[in-house]
Amino acid sequence: MAITQLRGLPFYGVTGKRCERRVDEWGEAFALKDEIKAPHLCHFVVSKKRGLRFNTFTKCCGSIFDRQTSEYSLNLSSVEERLASNNGSPVSNGIYDSTGPPIQSRAPSVQNELIMLSLPAIAGQAIEPLAQLMETAYVGRLGPLELASAGVSMSIFNILSKVFNIPLLSVATSFVAEDISRNASKSTSGHLHPDDEMAERKALPSVSTALVLAAAIGVFEALAMYLGSGIFLNVMGIPPASPMRISAERFLKIRAIGAPAVVVYLAIQGIFRGFKDTKTPVLCLGFGNFSAVLMFPLLMYYFGLGVTGAAISTVVSQYFVAFLMIWYLNKKTILSLPNIQSMDFGGYLSSGGFLLGRTLAAVMTITLSTSMAARQGALAMAAHQICLQVWLSVSLLADAQAASGQALIASSCAKGDYRTVKEITFSALKTGLITGISLAIILGVSFSSIATLFTKDAEVLAIARSGLLFVSASQPINALAYIFDGLHYGISDFSYAAWSMMTVGAISSAFILYAPSVVGLSGVWSGLTLFMGLRTVAGYMRLTFKNGPWWFLQEDIPKNGDWMVLSKACINSI
Repeated sequence: MAITQLRGLPFYGVTGKRCERRVDEWGEAFALKDEIKAPHLCHFVVSKKRGLRFNTFTKCCGSIFDRQTSEYSLNLSSVEERLASNNGSPVSNGIYDSTGPPIQSRAPSVQNELIMLSLPAIAGQAIEPLAQLMETAYVGRLGPLELASAGVSMSIFNILSKVFNIPLLSVATSFVAEDISRNASKSTSGHLHPDDEMAERKALPSVSTALVLAAAIGVFEALAMYLGSGIFLNVMGIPPASPMRISAERFLKIRAIGAPAVVVYLAIQGIFRGFKDTKTPVLCLGFGNFSAVLMFPLLMYYFGLGVTGAAISTVVSQYFVAFLMIWYLNKKTILSLPNIQSMDFGGYLSSGGFLLGRTLAAVMTITLSTSMAARQGALAMAAHQICLQVWLSVSLLADAQAASGQALIASSCAKGDYRTVKEITFSALKTGLITGISLAIILGVSFSSIATLFTKDAEVLAIARSGLLFVSASQPINALAYIFDGLHYGISDFSYAAWSMMTVGAISSAFILYAPSVVGLSGVWSGLTLFMGLRTVAGYMRLTFKNGPWWFLQEDIPKNGDWMVLSKACINSI
């Protein structure tokens, strides 16, 4: 009789003597509670081709192997009779399941689940940029000096927020999804209905860790921006003698007060993604930013606070969003004083450190492209800014899809359900490619009109329209690059995501430094396209590694219930 284990499927160890004794007892279904290290049930089926097979549920992986065993002496026909007489039912030709008819899974379509998670995520990605545009519009009415002062301060705030906050958001999504799946598995193994168990709030260590780190990072950012506002402004080219200095420094110090709230609600947004909930963050962000839009004219014009009123409105709305998200999060999980021993600071700091390096590499590459464009002259810089803003804005669509795929993959991977992970991977890539092609067509048709929303200068528009190929044709590449990032985050392959981005950033930066001196502004755009293209290639290459975390993409994973699997531990113990 051949006993086969398929790599990637779960197993627990059992002993051969107990297996043999129970098999001799007319082949009835049995539970090896005293032989298994968790309260899982072990059922078996009998096959004319392959013999006896076991089905268990855990997360251990082994290699594919076949081993002949003679310790079991079974009369196949008599066992089939006993199985049929003991409420057994045929699963397929020659196979009987002693537990009765197989349970039919009614899991939602992966494609539909991706879309349903992506749509609210896209809306959430768009809310804050729209609110910032409204703030810029109101400040712009005060005059060019006020607009320039606020613009510099907002750039400093946004750069610091992106560098430190995005890694925490991405890590929180994966860790919380894995934590939830582990708790759901424990509920199932304890013979409790998963929905009933998850209906009760639980204290999740990943949530507590994310919130504590968010609060600490937020306080650090606030102190850095408040106390170091002068240093940051000097770096941005605003010396003490500049007429913008006083207004910009006051604006930055007030905005710094809102940094803890921003970090906390971004971390909670990642936590909600781990819960596969992208609707609640949209609701909270919508209410918060709408309140800011209402306060802008009230504080800036009615109370005469000017730029200071704009900063106060934004800070108030940020804390409003943070408190709303905490209130909704308390409905999903228990929020209490964290137990230091249960929190996974090491995992967060390790993975977050990798993503911090990755984010720095990306930000430095984009910043370098802007610097090289500025050397081409004022008109070229203005045109580059138009192209870059459109290019980055539409990428939010793919980024939202990537975040949804990350949450689904992290959840399925934590359960050891590699077949579903494989399906999610291909669906996410297909959806991302379709999105990229659609964006390329839309921008190819409408970019000339979109550019006129930013400026009416004919020379700037002419240069910007020459970048049409860069803005539109690169969209499929951009979309796939973001999707690959989400896939690697979902499977917690943060180290590869970081090192590959650093390598890609170094190569692209070298190109951007050299190419503009030869071909002008087109060299900058070619460098950014190369940057996204290499990211896509690096993401694809990782999926082809047979010994990496994506090994299961190279193998056929059987459907649940097709074949029952006996573990290597069982073989070793027989």
